[in-house]
Amino acid sequence: MRVMEPKRFELPPGRAEEGFQDKKPLYTPAEAVAEANRCLYCSEAPCIQACPTAINIPEFIRKIGTGNTQGAARTILSANILGQSCAQVCPVEVLCAGSCVYTGWGREPINIGRLQRFAVEATLARKPNLFQAKPPTGKRIALVGSGPASIAAAGLLALEGHTCIIHERKAIPGGLNSLGIAPYKLKGPEALRELEWILSLGRIELRTGVEVVEQAQGPGQVSASELLASHDAVFLGLGLGADSRLGIPGEEGEGVQGATHLIERIKTEAGLKLQGVQRALVIGGGNTALDIAHELALLGVEVGMVYRRSEKEMGGYVHELEGARLDGVRLVENRQPVEILREGGKVVAVKLAATRDGKPVPGTEEQVPAELVVMAIGQERATGVARAFPGVELDARGRVKVEPATHRTGNAKVWSGGDCVNGGKEVVNAAAEAKIAVRDMQRHLAGE
Repeated sequence: MRVMEPKRFELPPGRAEEGFQDKKPLYTPAEAVAEANRCLYCSEAPCIQACPTAINIPEFIRKIGTGNTQGAARTILSANILGQSCAQVCPVEVLCAGSCVYTGWGREPINIGRLQRFAVEATLARKPNLFQAKPPTGKRIALVGSGPASIAAAGLLALEGHTCIIHERKAIPGGLNSLGIAPYKLKGPEALRELEWILSLGRIELRTGVEVVEQAQGPGQVSASELLASHDAVFLGLGLGADSRLGIPGEEGEGVQGATHLIERIKTEAGLKLQGVQRALVIGGGNTALDIAHELALLGVEVGMVYRRSEKEMGGYVHELEGARLDGVRLVENRQPVEILREGGKVVAVKLAATRDGKPVPGTEEQVPAELVVMAIGQERATGVARAFPGVELDARGRVKVEPATHRTGNAKVWSGGDCVNGGKEVVNAAAEAKIAVRDMQRHLAGE
């Protein structure tokens, strides 16, 4: 077990993600002021209503326009403590910017995400004392997992005066933000700097290499019953699990990888080389599939994205598909892999069948050459440990069941939020769910 103090986290140099260009670069001060002055400062702003954390967007933009960058950052972070990462990874095209009145007029919306990033990043770089934590309460909260939901909850709880202990089974903390976001949106060191800032709020202890289990059997493990007995409350931010597989012939072995696993390697592994990979097929139609397809294309690989239904039925965002196409990704719709072909153990092609209603049609198979196949068809649930907490239940899809208004589980001392509850939404949704949970935890800890 290793206790991580509020210090600078380091990733090894020579990571593939270092070569990616930022798709939405940081504004200069002059650019930020010019863009802020385009805002109409709507009184009943639709952008606020579209933000899951309800940031007062016109207010922070007005402050940027008047040179009050620190005030803008305080407005943002008061509503969304993960305001820096959300500025970079939020699908603003379908949230705040997508609701901008300019969009309805057929004009370019305010670049809200880039303005938010400018305000927060410029402010936090100066290390100001933005918030004053309340006096210590003596209450202790355990948080399981160090992804966005847990980090947001820990920061908010620490500001209320509570002591937070985060348990993370991996060596690198941060969950999705540090390990799973496409590097052209958010690089690992940027995510870790935001985490460091939240830890600097005080009263937060981050323990890496610690797995929460039903029954602890040695070092590096802690039991659910022990957490319940030694803490006043528990927050489950379990995230998602391993990449799902199709279960087709040839799938096991070298040359077939899960999308989130490969993204993590690109972000954390020094000297990663895709030896001998000229052509890749990404299987799936969601945003994770689009992310890894886009990343591979930017690394110089010829990428086909195979989806079993039509383009209009894809779960991924339209703007993400457009961006991937601009960088060379081609969509192969209404097709499904039925076999991965190998020679000498290496992947050489994928047998694709045409589909009808998402099901393969026998007799329509064709071979498509590829040296790499990436599975992006969903992730398994990492919620098995949730059952170790008495009263906590899972739904039919393996998600932790909570009361929507409070995010409390069936155990009066346990709350939950993030991907393990919503099945895999945005970072901003995790931050919003953490806010809901913390409000109810506050009432519980106050004896209400």
